[in-house]
Amino acid sequence: MAELVYRPVIGFAQTLFKAWDLKIDCRGSENIPRTGGAVLVSNHISYLDFVFNGLAALPQKRLVRFMAKDAVFRHKISGPLMRGMKHIPVDRNQGDAAYAHALASLRSGEIVGVFPEATISQSFTLKSFKSGAARMAQEAGVPLIPMAVWGTQRLWTKGHPRNFKRSHTPITMHVGEAVEASKDKYAGVITRQLRGRVQELLEAAQRAYPVRPKGPDDTWWMPAHLGGTAPTPEQVREAEAR
Repeated sequence: MAELVYRPVIGFAQTLFKAWDLKIDCRGSENIPRTGGAVLVSNHISYLDFVFNGLAALPQKRLVRFMAKDAVFRHKISGPLMRGMKHIPVDRNQGDAAYAHALASLRSGEIVGVFPEATISQSFTLKSFKSGAARMAQEAGVPLIPMAVWGTQRLWTKGHPRNFKRSHTPITMHVGEAVEASKDKYAGVITRQLRGRVQELLEAAQRAYPVRPKGPDDTWWMPAHLGGTAPTPEQVREAEAR
């Protein structure tokens, strides 16, 4: 079936990123299967992560259908685009419908993109993973593809202004080998294994990242354990509890 919306949106995004002069380094795209269903699982540090996750699948000629909160689908501009790209709306009060939609997509051979942390990590470290991605992969009989992105938080993230200038910002993406979602394992066990893989990929992406903060005023995008001034996970939890 023709992708009358998705492919033009990809073209627009690629043109935009070229205008911003982003330095995109994607490694491991060959781990994304060329055919058949799969669950693409990534860390979440920016509002733009889904765009870069989708770009990582392009070398394999695949399009990713992302699960996203339903508010995005109700917006007068993003809504028609999201529906046209066949992304999957998630109403957190009625999650069964989104789960069934994602399963149907997987069984029809689609790649479904999931952020198992559920929300953006303001500490830029991995939060705990929800088990939905593992359960979907088990039920649909498809693999889980772990992935990590780094640098996207410098463009647009929670609690910081957008930076859509010609910034030459590097974006690093690492895609790992598939994690099999065996039906004879508990989803929690698979989820822990999956999170461990994403953690390894994230650390590798951070090591490969070609720049460091320019000075004391540019350390906000680095996690505290790497010497940055991003809040620690504990500080984020304390702030959310207030």
